[in-house]
Amino acid sequence: MSITKVLIVDDSAVVRQVLTALLGEASGIEVIYAVADPLLAMERMKIQWPDVIVLDVEMPRMDGITFLKKVMRERPTPVIICSTLTDKGAQTTVEALAAGAFTIITKPKLGLKQFLTESSRDLIAAVRAAASANVHRLVARGIPEPTIQVKHSADVILALDENQAMVQTTERIVAIGTSTGGTLALEEVLTTLPRVSPGIIIVQHMPEKFTAAFASRLDGLCQINVREAQSNDRVIQGCALIAPGGKHMLLRRTGAQYFVEVRDGPLVNRHRPSVDVLFRSVAKCAGANALGVIMTGMGDDGASGLLEMRKVGARTVAQNEESCVVYGMPKEAVGRGAVEKSVSLNAIAKEILQQLRS
Repeated sequence: MSITKVLIVDDSAVVRQVLTALLGEASGIEVIYAVADPLLAMERMKIQWPDVIVLDVEMPRMDGITFLKKVMRERPTPVIICSTLTDKGAQTTVEALAAGAFTIITKPKLGLKQFLTESSRDLIAAVRAAASANVHRLVARGIPEPTIQVKHSADVILALDENQAMVQTTERIVAIGTSTGGTLALEEVLTTLPRVSPGIIIVQHMPEKFTAAFASRLDGLCQINVREAQSNDRVIQGCALIAPGGKHMLLRRTGAQYFVEVRDGPLVNRHRPSVDVLFRSVAKCAGANALGVIMTGMGDDGASGLLEMRKVGARTVAQNEESCVVYGMPKEAVGRGAVEKSVSLNAIAKEILQQLRS
């Protein structure tokens, strides 16, 4: 079995010590260096280049984003951002994802050692996925795994309704689910859409605080409006609503109008927000009036919900393997018969616009 070589770059000695110990215990992973700043990292990388880099963003001598851009320009390598969960840190980390980072592992200011130990499965899974990622998709134009807990299904948030089919209306809904690699993929899709586009609701696996910064960044780049969703926000043409990190988002309908509900609840498929929860609510409330799109990401969240959408007549599309950073979620959906067709990333915007004309 090949060994995944990891470089840790963090100015905290505690973080370096804990991460080195945790990753060192995992089979198939070797920490080759653990250094305090990017300048030291660059010296070590002249000797041996890592397969995966675990990187802090706020460090002395050189910040993580500058280092990340340098790495992606010189020799593209999967970079996992290990960031503090703060408003300032969220803004900086979103910049890192835009620069090509693979995913986020959050760390608190207090109780750091215990937190990292409890999140070791997430970190190890992220390192292994990063080692086999299509890193060139990250360079072309980023998602985080929450703490592993009991794997709930969407039933804990919304019961499956056997009488889901709805009559057609003129209102069309697009529901998108994505995870690792999704920040860049969503940017490519949404920046392509004209101002007159169908209403879009999105679950991007991200921790709390990060989704507001991510939505704000996209809003500044897109012709359509993009914002973090709040309960009772209407789903309207020319607007995309992104589920807030740490909350589930569901579609609701009153008469001919669609709106979203944001609510607490347990993790579903180890995620909150969960794509399965969103897709089930879309199947229940929009039926054949909806288009479901599942994009790049680790795991299987969204596969069951997309199948429920297809069974009630919704159109369903998956991002194809060649254009994914991680072909996990789309692969699961295809395997369960949930996908009507798979298309490349640059064709997804066309599918969304066809939904408006249908």
